[in-house]
Amino acid sequence: MASAVVHNGILTTMGVIDTTGGDLVSQTKNILAHIDKLLAEGGTDKSKLLTANIWLKDIQSGFGKMNEVWVDWIDAENKPIRACVQADLAFSNLLIEIQVTAAV
Repeated sequence: MASAVVHNGILTTMGVIDTTGGDLVSQTKNILAHIDKLLAEGGTDKSKLLTANIWLKDIQSGFGKMNEVWVDWIDAENKPIRACVQADLAFSNLLIEIQVTAAV
């Protein structure tokens, strides 16, 4: 499985997870750092984000914490559209998963 693909000038990442962070803030920061790497490898960066899909294990207790990290990370001049929902994630230790698309 690819971590990211580029087609017709659009990079799409897989749903990025983190199994090393013990809490939501750590997992979010680690995921966004990995997304930065995937974007760079694809010839783009977060200033060119188009969309973001975020899945949280517990949206009620986690949205504010995730959103603080998200707002610090995004390019304030080029905010993507975003969907954020609660979901049962693949492993019990996962608290968040993020997938993005970006122009290349």
